[in-house]
Amino acid sequence: MKSYPENFAKLVESLEKLPSIGRKSATRLAYFLAFEDKFSALSLAHNIECCVQQLRICEECGGISNDFLCSICSDNTRNNGELCIVANPREIFLLEESGEFLGKYFVIESLEKLDLKHLEKIIQKNHTKEMIFAFSPTLGNESVMLYLEDKLEYLGLQFTKIAQGVPTGVSLENIDQLSIIRALQSRVKI
Repeated sequence: MKSYPENFAKLVESLEKLPSIGRKSATRLAYFLAFEDKFSALSLAHNIECCVQQLRICEECGGISNDFLCSICSDNTRNNGELCIVANPREIFLLEESGEFLGKYFVIESLEKLDLKHLEKIIQKNHTKEMIFAFSPTLGNESVMLYLEDKLEYLGLQFTKIAQGVPTGVSLENIDQLSIIRALQSRVKI
C-alpha cells in the first residue's frame, strides 16, 4: 500500500479489521466512501460514533441496549413464561428477526462469566416456566445445558432446546454428520 495516500491506506487497514472483509473489499469500500458517496461516509462515521458512545449491555439479559434495560426486558407483554438462552447478544437479533419468539432472553457466553444467582432472579421475576436453549450443537454447549438443568431443576422448569438438523434448501451431501444424526433423531411424522 506504498502507493496509497496515508489517510486512504489507514482507512483500508481499518476496514480490513472488520469480519469477512479482505484487502480487495476494504479497498473497494474505502474508495466508495472517500470518493463516490461522501455523505454516506459521514453518516456511517456518525452512526459508528453514536453506537460506540451510547450502546451498552442490558443489565437484565446481557443483550444490547441504549439504556440499563433493553426494549425486550422492558416490555411486560413478553412475560409469557419462556426464557431463551443464547450464547451472545447478536443471536437475540437473529431470533427476533424470525418474529416467532415472544418471550425474554438471557445471554450466557460461558460458564465462567455466568452469574447463576442473577439468572435465578430473572427466572423468578419473569415467572419462567420453560427455558429454551438456542445453542449451536457442540459438546461445550451440551455441557452448559446439562449444568444449568442440574443447577436449576429445583425451580420446576421445563428445559428444551431448539431443533437442529438439515437446513431448508441444502443438499445432504453438504451437511455435517452431527446435523444428519440430529435430524434423524428429531424426525417428525408427516
